[in-house]
This record gives sequence, C-alpha cells and structure tokens, in this order.
Amino acid sequence: MERSEAPTPDIALSLARSHSGQMSGRRVGFCLSDKKRRRMNLDAFAVFCETSPIHCQPCSGDSCYHLHSIINIYCRGHGVEVVEIDLTQPLVHQGPFDIIVHKLSDVIVDAEHDSQSQQVLANFQSYVSAHPSTVLLDPLPAMTQLLDRFASYQIMSELHKSLRDWSICSPPYLEIHSAGDLPSIQQALMTQGLSFPLICKTRVAHGSLSHEMSLIFSAGGLADIRPPCVLQSFVNHGAVLHKVFVVGDRHFCVERPSLKNFPSGPCERKTIFFNSHQVSKPESNSDLTALDEQMPCLPPPSSEAVAALVRELRVQLGMALFGVDVIVSIHTHTLTVIDINIFPGYEGVPQFFSSLLSHIKSVLDKQASAGPPAADPPESTQTTGGPSAATTGL
Repeated sequence: MERSEAPTPDIALSLARSHSGQMSGRRVGFCLSDKKRRRMNLDAFAVFCETSPIHCQPCSGDSCYHLHSIINIYCRGHGVEVVEIDLTQPLVHQGPFDIIVHKLSDVIVDAEHDSQSQQVLANFQSYVSAHPSTVLLDPLPAMTQLLDRFASYQIMSELHKSLRDWSICSPPYLEIHSAGDLPSIQQALMTQGLSFPLICKTRVAHGSLSHEMSLIFSAGGLADIRPPCVLQSFVNHGAVLHKVFVVGDRHFCVERPSLKNFPSGPCERKTIFFNSHQVSKPESNSDLTALDEQMPCLPPPSSEAVAALVRELRVQLGMALFGVDVIVSIHTHTLTVIDINIFPGYEGVPQFFSSLLSHIKSVLDKQASAGPPAADPPESTQTTGGPSAATTGL
C-alpha cells in the first residue's frame, strides 16, 4: 500500500519526464462530467503546467484548469493524443480511440427515467460494440452494479469467504425495498444479525443524495427510513476512515475523518441525519467526528491485507479505477469494508495521473503483445450488443 505525499516541483517534473516517449501515437478518449473534472486533484499537474510552454485554457468554476487540458499537456510529451469526448456528437467522428476512460454514472442513472439519456447511453454502447479493439476503462456492466448498493453490498458480504486468511469482513446489512410494516423490518434485522446503531444509505450509490445518510439508534427510529435503502450495522472505528484508491495494479491509502464512536445497542437517541461527504472531507470539523472519549490510536490497516483486498476486488469487479472505504474496528482491529466507489476523485493522491498513464500503457502493451485485433466491423446506427463486447482494461 502506498501512502501519498505531495511532490515537490522537481519531483513533479521528473515524474512527467520519466515516461517520455513510451506511448507513441495512442489516442485516449476521456468522457467525464464537469463536476468530475472540478473535483480532481490537479495540484501536481498545475506545477507541470507552469513549466510547460503549452498553456492551459482557463475555465469557470472552482478549478483553475480543465482536467482535459492538464491531461493533454501531460500526455503530449508521451506521444499520447487526448480527446475530450462530446456525448452529444457521434463518437465515430471523434474516434478512433485506443482506449476510453469514462465515468458515465450520471447517464446510467438518468437513463432509468430520461429518454435523452437512454439514447446517449445506447449510442455509446453501439460505438463500443462496433469497435471491440477499443479498451474501455471501465466496463459499463461493472460500473452499473456498483451504482446499486444492493449489488455492491452483496459483493462485500462475500469477501470474508475469499479473504478468510486476512480477517477481512463487512458489516451485516439489510435491503429495504419498501416501507412495509416496522415489526417485519425489526424481525428481518434480528434474522440478519444486525444491531443498533444502524447506518442507513440510499440504494443508488451516485449523486448528491447518495451522500445523505442517517444513524438510527432504536426500533422507533426505523420510521425515519426512506426506501429503497440499505441498513448496515454501525461499527465503532475511532472516527478514522481509510479511503483506498485503486489505479490498475497500484493503490493508495488516504486517511480521512469519520463518524465518532457510539454506544452499542438500542437507545432513545433521535435519528442523526448527515452528509457523508461533509463528514469525511479532509478539512472536516464536524461534531460527529469529534470523539467523546480519549482512546489509543488504532493500528493502521495491514498493507498486506489491503493489497489482498484490492486484488480480490479487481477480479470480482472487473474494474481498474475504483475506491474502497475501509475502517478498523476498535474492538477486534478487523479490517472492515463499508463501501465501494466508482472512479472516485483521488483527492490526496498526486500520483494519480502518472499511475493512470502507466496503467493505460500497460493495458495497451498487453493488447499489442497479444497480436493484432480483429478488424472492426462496419458502423451500425443501432445498438448491436452490450458494452461487454469491448476490450476491458484490467
């Protein structure tokens, strides 16, 4: 496991030069929302831009640079052409692409109820299916399952079986599909082995609402849930969250604030509603993260256990760009997985861009060594198959 430190200007420059000339003539398409660009950590590359003869184009919003501009400047020195994909235009006129790096979460979620998003997604799937030699980071079916906490928590619940040698687990959870009657929910909680307090999360793991959560302390508090949602036993962890960011075969662990400890078992406390992003952001000073008692520092997660977890999830998910939220139980010191995230912001990981470029190179080198791909079929104006037809970039 690698712990990130902000590089000095000299290190940033040597980092940029270290890969020079390794990927001649490759075209990489990036398909990211404006919000995703703004939330990326661009500090290390801002240093590089200041010393580059190519100037970044300014943009509005909180960020000083377009993500596309910075990646493009970085990659031009490596023989890589970066193309910012416009989903409102036909992809065939913007390609060809050796690889597409994307986060289409907004489109996938909106396609459930919006015809325009459905068409955008269908066009993207059609292009991918018609160009099987284009590597997709990451496959749409894999990303779709992580947008549904019912699906991702099922994956998490099975980790203790495949990782039994590492004492890795996830808290017991319960899917709530509809409000139903409270006695039935209480009975299901007992059957599944959940205990108070409970943390309640939305089923959809994307968008601002996905960060709106609640802590429920008794059976009476179950009246506050809003299905569909997931109830998960809260595990005391000393108010420390470890965010594991994965980029191909590399991963980085960043420590963040988290919820404080609460007494185990039911109590007459009112439900606490909170925004997880606000609680766990680096500069958070929320009352919910301030421990009520002095306690010794917990040991950090075992680097070997985290590495084993990342390897297992890469296989199970079929993905290369994702994040894992883990905590360490104050009682058992067990590494506990509490969430999995699609293409996170990589905040606090200045090595992200160099790691991504290295992963892209590795994927395309493996593809090249495997021999020339079959010729791409003729263009089609219809969706001819799912995104699994594309080459995936593990």
